[in-house]
Amino acid sequence: MNAVEANLAKLGITLPTPAAPIANYVPYVITGNLLIISGQICFGPDGKLADAHKGKLGAEIFNEAGLEAARLCAINVLAQAKAALGGDLGRITRCVRLGGFINATPHFAALPAIMNGASDLMVEVLGDRGRHARSTVGVAELPADAAVEVEAMFEIA
Repeated sequence: MNAVEANLAKLGITLPTPAAPIANYVPYVITGNLLIISGQICFGPDGKLADAHKGKLGAEIFNEAGLEAARLCAINVLAQAKAALGGDLGRITRCVRLGGFINATPHFAALPAIMNGASDLMVEVLGDRGRHARSTVGVAELPADAAVEVEAMFEIA
């Protein structure tokens, strides 16, 4: 068991089966030493979007559920990475970037705090290799009315 898998186990996280694309795109692309993961929404371990993670931050969804949604997105990003890397998350040498999309009301100002749910998980799982550049954007709507969507870029060996 590599360090990434050990950290996931220590956190009590079992990676789910990666979600299939719902439109004309692929879930990941490897080019050179980069692995790019398409945006992942906050499906739970059962592969479903819970009512607690549907809707807009600042309206139907509050910060705690938003943080949880962002964390679920990061778990789903790692599930896609594992599939892309033939099951070997130990090949990740760095989380280069996360992009976060927060389904929010126009005046919701806590976008960066919500995205910390995903960022914190990357650091918990990857250690210093999980520290990354990041963009966080508030949006009017996300697929399936998800509260959060996260995309990622990793450097791989």
